[in-house]
Amino acid sequence: APGDSYFVKIQGILAIKNELENIPLSGTQRDMLLAMENVLEQAWTFRNTPVPDRCMNPENISEVVYYFLQDKGEARYARTITIAGSRGEILDRNGVVLASTQPVRSIWADPAFTKKATKEDLKKLAEVLGISYADLDKKLKNPPSRNFVYLARKRDLATAEAVKALAIPGIGVQAEVLREYPDGPVTAHVVGFTGWDDHGQEGVELSKDDVLTGKGGARRVLRDRLGRIVDDVWAKDAVEGRDVSLSIDSRVQFIAYEALSDMIVESGAKAGAVVVADVRTGEILALANNPTYDPNDRSTMVFERVRNRVLTDEFEPGSTMKPFAIAKAIDMGIVDPLTTIQTAPGKLTIGDRTIGDTHDYGLLTVAEIVAKSSNIGTTKIALEIAPQTLWETYTALGFGRAPDIGFPGATAGRLRPAKSWRPIEQATISYGHGMTASLMQLVRAYTALARNGDVIDLTLEKREGPVEKGTQVFKPETARVMRAMMMQTVARGGTATRVKVAGYSVAGKTGTANKVKDGRYTNDVVASFVGLVPATEPRFIIAVMVDEPGPKYHFGGRVAAPVFNRVAEGALRTLMVTPDDVTSAGGVGLMAKIRH
Repeated sequence: APGDSYFVKIQGILAIKNELENIPLSGTQRDMLLAMENVLEQAWTFRNTPVPDRCMNPENISEVVYYFLQDKGEARYARTITIAGSRGEILDRNGVVLASTQPVRSIWADPAFTKKATKEDLKKLAEVLGISYADLDKKLKNPPSRNFVYLARKRDLATAEAVKALAIPGIGVQAEVLREYPDGPVTAHVVGFTGWDDHGQEGVELSKDDVLTGKGGARRVLRDRLGRIVDDVWAKDAVEGRDVSLSIDSRVQFIAYEALSDMIVESGAKAGAVVVADVRTGEILALANNPTYDPNDRSTMVFERVRNRVLTDEFEPGSTMKPFAIAKAIDMGIVDPLTTIQTAPGKLTIGDRTIGDTHDYGLLTVAEIVAKSSNIGTTKIALEIAPQTLWETYTALGFGRAPDIGFPGATAGRLRPAKSWRPIEQATISYGHGMTASLMQLVRAYTALARNGDVIDLTLEKREGPVEKGTQVFKPETARVMRAMMMQTVARGGTATRVKVAGYSVAGKTGTANKVKDGRYTNDVVASFVGLVPATEPRFIIAVMVDEPGPKYHFGGRVAAPVFNRVAEGALRTLMVTPDDVTSAGGVGLMAKIRH
């Protein structure tokens, strides 16, 4: 009420304000005077609000009013602006940019100041921002904070300049950055993408976020009554993030992406994936998935497109598993390539289960078992090995555990402990049923056959020089003999006769496995091929997986092998690998030469 200390104090300050209006003031001083008037109006509005007892003491009134005015002035005229640290670039092995940062601008508003703007000005602003006036008005009237709201994020510089030209009170422009991906869907599953906060959400952007992310800076500023910055209080510089160099070769990546995409369309398949690895270093030169998405277009980022099937999808690998049990048996001296195994009559009963081959092959050598992909022959060999020994071999190759590739979402697959195996399970696991693996796990396992029997970890980061020695799983001579036998897979009478790479020898293995749905095997299949090229001295492991191809493309030799051909030819030519000139040599002849 008039006469109490609170009322008198406000009246006194108003009197001082009135006196100040009669003397010349600078623009900034007049802005502060306006702020004082606004604050006093609020103080008068709340003049009947109960206050603590200590504030009723006349000696404390000036202190309370001082801090009240200071806080209100600070809130209206001072603001801390975040300065984004530039995110590091993601580069391929040759320095080609796969992800970069471009300067953009975000448009913000202080609703307390925009009240002074006219409706016509705000309509012009909405037009520049490409939004409706109703949406703009809603943002200004219902801001998440009393003094700040984003009107538009990450817009181009031209839009920002157009906003500035309107000179609307309380409308500001903030410097930000936008992540751009030049190769779009081609490298999407490798590079990944960032969120609105410029932190990684998928792929390398996520796995290397701490390296790529710079440290943000800040700037404390004072603004005038129109929201314009008139002075700096303090500033802290931003620190730029570091670049990351990948093992990916963008040329090989594009070849793999196109070859896979074309086959998915041709075969009517649900999905597919390709991996190309350098045998010497373990570097991943290409990793492609289909379907894919465009990290530049968030509308394409749906789960089925974003998930990295090379790492996250586990499937029964089928016959691509057969070489490992056979290699272990050769290593242990149980068989050699010319040992004969009876596979007639094309069926074999183990306990209460019967397994079979597609044909009655009769008496086969071990080399022929590999070439014709005999389930019965592989089973008879595998059952000669102790379950624990075979399990340890599979584990050493990387099955049953997630690959240590430093990438989010890698699956471990499924490989049960040997103590739980019955004979039928040991049999089916030897030819890739009753266990699961990812395509990346298969590639890692095949390094033992492509090298000197030692398996090495794969990487998506660029390595300097070859990996001299990995974990020894097989003897070096066993690996050489296995490559020779696997050459017969692509020769006449093998399961992958469509595999032909002019000027180069190829060793490989097809795989076709029925998919399990709701606990039962279905007619849908996953078809695959894993190849080593050149076979005499492998440089690349190329693995192809096609999920649920159409009926005419049911087998790995039909649908995955042609993809391998295109990728192998392109990679060998691009990286100028010398031909080994043994395309006319049969697998048996080369095997005999190696054994000699």
